[in-house]
Amino acid sequence: MVKVSRFFLQAALAGVAVAVVVALFFPDVLEPGRNGTGALPPSPANGIQAQGPISYANAVGKAAPAVVNIMTSRVLEGSLATGEGPSPHRFLDEGPHSQLDREEASLGSGVIMNASGHILTNHHVIEKAEAMAVVLADGSAHPAEIIGIDPDTDLAVLRIDAQVFSFASVGRSSNLAVGDVVLAIGNPFGVGQTVTQGIVSATGRTELGINLFEDFIQTDAAINPGNSGGALINAMGELVGINTAIFTRSGGSHGIGFAIPVDLALDVMNEIIENGHVARGWLGIEVQSLNRALAESFGIADTRGVIIAGILSGGPAARAGLAPGDVILRLEGMRVSNTREALNIIARKRPGETILIDASRGGEILQLEATVDQRPI
Repeated sequence: MVKVSRFFLQAALAGVAVAVVVALFFPDVLEPGRNGTGALPPSPANGIQAQGPISYANAVGKAAPAVVNIMTSRVLEGSLATGEGPSPHRFLDEGPHSQLDREEASLGSGVIMNASGHILTNHHVIEKAEAMAVVLADGSAHPAEIIGIDPDTDLAVLRIDAQVFSFASVGRSSNLAVGDVVLAIGNPFGVGQTVTQGIVSATGRTELGINLFEDFIQTDAAINPGNSGGALINAMGELVGINTAIFTRSGGSHGIGFAIPVDLALDVMNEIIENGHVARGWLGIEVQSLNRALAESFGIADTRGVIIAGILSGGPAARAGLAPGDVILRLEGMRVSNTREALNIIARKRPGETILIDASRGGEILQLEATVDQRPI
């Protein structure tokens, strides 16, 4: 028994000695929150805590007063398609229509953008409206004037002649990343202002067939009929998008919604306010994307590029020397992969500006310069 006790006493003394040595010469090992190298665990990127807030009430309280309901009425002539199948849906109509002409009241949403009472919404919300009223967060209703529309991006700018106390705090959609928390605010199904929460599922979505010019934010925040034209905000309550459509089989929300980035929406709004329309470049050509068979027939190594299928006589492209059958490879030095890329590059040019074109004609590379015209409105 004495030998056993002496063994435990010696072991305890040895442990104390080791602890003293560690404390004196390797103090980092004993500090909580450090790893084996003595370094603190890396902080989350940008200093933002990985754990989100318990509530987004502050963000909603900041943004919601700027979100309005838009009530319109119009006369329907005959029946409209109900949109069966997996396709993007805009929200004006909630069901099948009678074959007889009738008056229909529709609900949408909008966002007050400044103290002058300018409101951003979707073009399809107010399209063909014969009467329109904007209902503010305080319940007051006001007639609205249409300042301008841009069907190519499905945006419209309205204005109310009323004292405006709340308008949107605008963020930058270009700063969004997949996984960021976003909230959709609008008036779904006419039940009243409603907030839904989700994340950014993707950015830069194109080729959806919704608008001519597409650069959508995709989100799983629930968007339903009546949400069109409403606000998509970030966790700080800043406007980052204008809700516009969902991808659905039934007409209800399935977690795939699309919003127009606020950076694009602001550019469109400012041009409409200043000029009454959006000025976009135009070359007067009809183009078609390449496939492998077409690329081989034109002697091109890959399928990147667009074929000029038609050209306006005397138009900008014709004046520059382009002809039907030419294949546009680059615009402004940027490789063109499909018709939508080509259209977007051309449209970004202001009327009167020049655009550099690299094209292929019978295996010969042409380098041309065209002066773009105003895209027909």
